[in-house]
Amino acid sequence: MFINSQHFIIFFRTKYIYLIANLYQIFLQDGFGFHIGENVKKPQELRVQIGDDVEIGSNTTIDRGSWRDTVINSNTKLDNLIQIGHNVIIGEDCLICAQSGIAGSTTIGNGVLIGGQVGIAQHLNIGDDVRIAAKSGVMHDLQKGKAYGGYPAVEVNKFHRQTLFLKSSV
Repeated sequence: MFINSQHFIIFFRTKYIYLIANLYQIFLQDGFGFHIGENVKKPQELRVQIGDDVEIGSNTTIDRGSWRDTVINSNTKLDNLIQIGHNVIIGEDCLICAQSGIAGSTTIGNGVLIGGQVGIAQHLNIGDDVRIAAKSGVMHDLQKGKAYGGYPAVEVNKFHRQTLFLKSSV
């Protein structure tokens, strides 16, 4: 349902979802999945489920699932320019800042904070209440309740020690 030329409201079944989306957002895009060596597209025909009170910023894309639904759970807030890959599950009460990308089949727990320009590789598990510093590259599972930073992402205390070491080496 369109509100005006720039916004619309999405209704799911008979339940009203508090989601006002900008027309520049792309929902239900099929994911980037191909049979390797054949360059034949894998079917990406499942759903995108969006919970209550979710906010989705401009130019954010959310890919449909291929073997499980892509899910954005309630009260999660997505900034502008975010890529959510196919089969991703994002928990409740998460905040994800601009220009972040979450590759396919990753599961993100509840209460996770992700800084701007973070890249998260495919098939990972990010525990509840994890904090990821801006510009981090996540290439392995992250344990519940910890803060991470850097490329590759490590616990934030180790990241700070590495940074100090590099500065003192110059």
